[in-house]
Amino acid sequence: QLVESGGDLVQPGESLRLSCAVSSSISSFNTVTLAWYRQAPGKQRELVASISTGGSIEYEDSVKGRFTISRDNSKKMLYLQMNSLKPEDTARYYCNARPPWATVPWGQGTQVTVGS
Repeated sequence: QLVESGGDLVQPGESLRLSCAVSSSISSFNTVTLAWYRQAPGKQRELVASISTGGSIEYEDSVKGRFTISRDNSKKMLYLQMNSLKPEDTARYYCNARPPWATVPWGQGTQVTVGS
């Protein structure tokens, strides 16, 4: 019901755009804050960015000025534009609500690898 895509292996300084397709069965899409999370090997999942229904946006400090979150309510899509990527951005990226939906399973995520 949450399908992330767009991850890839890139070099430092390059860009990626992640997309998240939310199933039409999730009726609350337009009424919740949405977010991108990431989990690096051996680390806990962390919040990267969130966007409210009114467009209020928050970013984790390390991605401020480099990442841009956006949403398209008509298409039930969430996006994350990532510029100036760094090796420390390497992680598996997930979308979900903030806080995460209690009854919607996490998606498979999409892998972002920066560097060789």
